[in-house]
Amino acid sequence: MAPLGFQHQSARTSRPGTLKRSLVLGGVFAVWVIALVGRLYYLQVIEYVDLVGRAQKQQQRTVEVAPNRGTILDRNMHPLAMSLAVDSVFAVPTEIPDRGMVARLLAPVLGLEGKDLLGRFNASRAFCWVKRKVSDQEAERVRALNLKGVYFERENKRFYPKGELAAHVLGYVGLDDNGLAGLEYGRNDAIKGLPGRIVVGADARHQSFLSSERKGEPGKSVVLTLDENIQYIAEKALAETVEKWHATGGAVVVENPGTGDILAMASSPTLDANDYAKSGEAARVNRAVGWVYEPGSTFKLVTVSAALEEHLTRPDEVIDCQMGKVVLARHTIHDHKPFGSLTVADVVAKSSDVGAIKLGLRLGQDRLFRYIRSFGFGERTDIQLPGEERGLLKSPDHWSGISIGAVSMGQEVGVTPVQLVAAYSAIANGGILFQPRIVQDVFRGSQHDPVTPSTGRRVVSQRTAELMKGMLAGVVDHGTAVAAQLQGYSAAGKTGTAQKIDASGKYSRSQYVASFVGFAPVERPAVTILVVIDSPVGGHHGAEVAAPAFRSIAEQTLSYLSVPQDNPSTPPQIASSTPAKSARQAREDHAVVPPPESEMSDTATLSLQSVALANPFPQPDSPPNGSSNQATGGVDHGPVIIVPDFSGLPVRRVAQRCQELGLELNVRGSGLAFAQNPAAGVQASAGTEVTVQFAR
Repeated sequence: MAPLGFQHQSARTSRPGTLKRSLVLGGVFAVWVIALVGRLYYLQVIEYVDLVGRAQKQQQRTVEVAPNRGTILDRNMHPLAMSLAVDSVFAVPTEIPDRGMVARLLAPVLGLEGKDLLGRFNASRAFCWVKRKVSDQEAERVRALNLKGVYFERENKRFYPKGELAAHVLGYVGLDDNGLAGLEYGRNDAIKGLPGRIVVGADARHQSFLSSERKGEPGKSVVLTLDENIQYIAEKALAETVEKWHATGGAVVVENPGTGDILAMASSPTLDANDYAKSGEAARVNRAVGWVYEPGSTFKLVTVSAALEEHLTRPDEVIDCQMGKVVLARHTIHDHKPFGSLTVADVVAKSSDVGAIKLGLRLGQDRLFRYIRSFGFGERTDIQLPGEERGLLKSPDHWSGISIGAVSMGQEVGVTPVQLVAAYSAIANGGILFQPRIVQDVFRGSQHDPVTPSTGRRVVSQRTAELMKGMLAGVVDHGTAVAAQLQGYSAAGKTGTAQKIDASGKYSRSQYVASFVGFAPVERPAVTILVVIDSPVGGHHGAEVAAPAFRSIAEQTLSYLSVPQDNPSTPPQIASSTPAKSARQAREDHAVVPPPESEMSDTATLSLQSVALANPFPQPDSPPNGSSNQATGGVDHGPVIIVPDFSGLPVRRVAQRCQELGLELNVRGSGLAFAQNPAAGVQASAGTEVTVQFAR
């Protein structure tokens, strides 16, 4: 046994070692705790948002479900676009026991590629679409397979019950029910509504379940100013005209001149919005608002109206047309015919370019430009349709010495169909330019947000509008647009024929834009109608190509609207006697049919700096019609014509007979014919002017 002193010394020497070990262990523990707390802090605070997001991504999938889009209706509440409930097929890959087999079974039923479908299964755990908005037949076939992990979700599919009707106005939607064109795009925020959603979750055992669902809020419905019956009339006439003349396309706009409401808006080529993907790019353009073209003689409305408004002329003033020749900036402009003295009314009826240019010169470029802008050209109408163009209009600072003449007769300026319709409606209604309107109400349930019609602004006086209406009526009665005469109704309007620009920037020798714009009845117009046809083949003049379509649309529309006839004695019209060539024949022989005398002014030749819509302007060696500084090609006067006896016939019958024979009619008075020069039986050639006096 050790002495007591030794034991005491050993205990004293062991205490420092124990303490040291305790401190080391305590330090290690403290570091471990600090590290653990730090890690927890890092995970729970710093990385919390990211980790939660990653966990949710692995464990659940949120799918947005499009709500029921609002219905688009015509003015009579007939549906033009609506949504139908259809099945969409989706899969939860974690529940599929054999993904390869399921992919092989589904692919042929749904028209899919098996490898692509399997790739989608492998790329997702909780959710993936198999195919959305399937047909009823496809849904039944998938149900018959009874595959585990494959489910259905009800979605809405856009449906256009009238097919192609008003396709360019309505537009179409994509797979996610977002508008891609037309009003579906322009009014998408209102029509779409509030999307719903479904959340699919997966637990630790990879079992899926529906964790939540939120119903969407349906969109608002839109009521248009269109009338589906008038729209059908317009589209049918346009399609027939494009087919007859083998044209590349065209447009028709029908407007109520008293309000600016668009009753019909047709564009060709067209498409079926139910299957828009099969259409080409050209078919998706709404030509009524997105096509800019030279208006030709239809633009003389602005020049003559401005001169009347400024008291620079009157309808019965006689203008010396200088035998069809006028010099501007050392360049000679030739009319289509060597007119001598014409009244202003005859300048409009016979479409004399020289007469229009002389009125433009009286106005001067600043005043003429001001009236062009006042009539709405050079700026958008704000009809609120996507793709609307503003047209082309240079300021006078950029006009050349010849521009005043070119613009006065409808060249060196670009318009859209809807702009031109609005301008003619301003004359029809007494001088007020209305903003065109195509939407009249937006509503959901009992809550309505009506689109009030434009109050309009005056562009010319009532007096000027009435004088202009009378002269435009003369165009139809005995001028260039006899083919636009209506059965039972009076009509007024103007033809237009404009050469297009070819790839080289020069005026084409074979490509034209033919148009007619007018209104009816003359005294109390119910409709303004524009028909414009792009690149007709076998004929290219507004009177022969576009005027008959105007007549067809106007007669049917006025009858449908129950507009009282104001001219019940009007005889039926005879269609143009010039047959349309086949597209192949005309293209092979590069035929350019000589225009009738009354129409040739629309293609009168400008020398040297002949202007066009696009830059570069046509080169000096490419005047309109590809000729020199002569009128538009030579006219083949044909065989000798025996002047008939017009005694006792009304103006319209005489005008018809003269048109059939190729004679130019100079009307004096009204009523029944009692005298004529040349006399009946005299031999004449095509283009001879026959003056006939009428009395009641």
